[in-house]
Amino acid sequence: MTAPKEPSGKYVPLAGGGRAFVPAPLPPPIAWTPELAGAESEASLLLGRLSGKGDGLLNLHLLIRPFVRREAVLSSRIEGTQATLSELLADEAGAAVERAPDDLREVRNYVIALEDGVASLPKLPLSLRLVRDLHRTLMKDVRGNSANPGEFRRTQNWIGPPGATVASARFVPPPPNEVPACLDAWEKFLHARELPPLAQAALLHYQFEAIHPFIDGNGRVGRLLIALFLIEREILPSPLLYLSAFFEASRRDYYDLLTRVSTHGEWQPWILYFLRGITHQANDALGRLEKIHALRESWRKRLAFRQTTKVMKLLDRITGNPFVTVKGAALHLGVAFTTAQRTIDVLAEQRILVLTNDARRGRVYVARKLLDIFDEPANMIQAEKVDNKKHNRR
Repeated sequence: MTAPKEPSGKYVPLAGGGRAFVPAPLPPPIAWTPELAGAESEASLLLGRLSGKGDGLLNLHLLIRPFVRREAVLSSRIEGTQATLSELLADEAGAAVERAPDDLREVRNYVIALEDGVASLPKLPLSLRLVRDLHRTLMKDVRGNSANPGEFRRTQNWIGPPGATVASARFVPPPPNEVPACLDAWEKFLHARELPPLAQAALLHYQFEAIHPFIDGNGRVGRLLIALFLIEREILPSPLLYLSAFFEASRRDYYDLLTRVSTHGEWQPWILYFLRGITHQANDALGRLEKIHALRESWRKRLAFRQTTKVMKLLDRITGNPFVTVKGAALHLGVAFTTAQRTIDVLAEQRILVLTNDARRGRVYVARKLLDIFDEPANMIQAEKVDNKKHNRR
């Protein structure tokens, strides 16, 4: 294996054979090329726009819910979970879903961990303690639950295809006795303020994945920490930006670039990739927010003569989850089942809600156009924005 050009760490022999990689403390020496500085500036600019858009939305707390759940689905999918956003939202609305309970539980845990992490930031800053709390929540009652949830590992792990050994693994993180010192150095850098914060986030993410401090769940915790870091540094007011969609869409590049940092000390390509991911996902989030705002305004116009308190309250409810059952609407509105059905019927008459099943007492409705915006692949959003610009030039 080629030795790193700029020492990103060292290799140490393992007692049972093979060797493990121990990352050097951050930060590494980085040459700020014009390309890197430009990428950082563009990413910061777009996050500023996204932050301003978030601050200006009256229903931001409602919009955050599906954004968080989309991230939970995509981050879990990287680890092999098959649950979809529609299944998660339908399940939360009380509808019957055929997906395996384990898959849905893993995604739900991600949602809970992220929401708990955001809520805890005012009183508990990002720290190793919070990292353990996130992991404990993520791994509760799911596959990997036996791998000491909330506890840093005391055994050797490695990364590779099923059946891989330490000798054949793609990457072997530090041996257990090196993990505490690596984590202490990581936490120290977490609180540093010398570097631009987005570049610091890129370095922190690499280092966390290189340390791989848990037996299982490291990728999900590492991706959670990106969103929490942006909020703690007041770059974003709430979790509106996530990189899991970008990482999943470019999964090979993601793993290859992380590996090249360890094997060749190639920091710049990794940081550049990370910054471009932020730019891509910020554009994506802005596009979705604009589409959602336009859709809600069109709905309000349709309901101009039916804007009762119940109807508008239910409209807000489906902004947070496009799926709704009659029972769920009755609980949310605090009304009888028949009144809830009549309120849903108003939205159905305006083609805002559509019925998804034929059950008489277990009817499930969905705001299909809203769900499509949340569920639309990022590259389709991007293509549409480019096409619109071309159209405007004609």
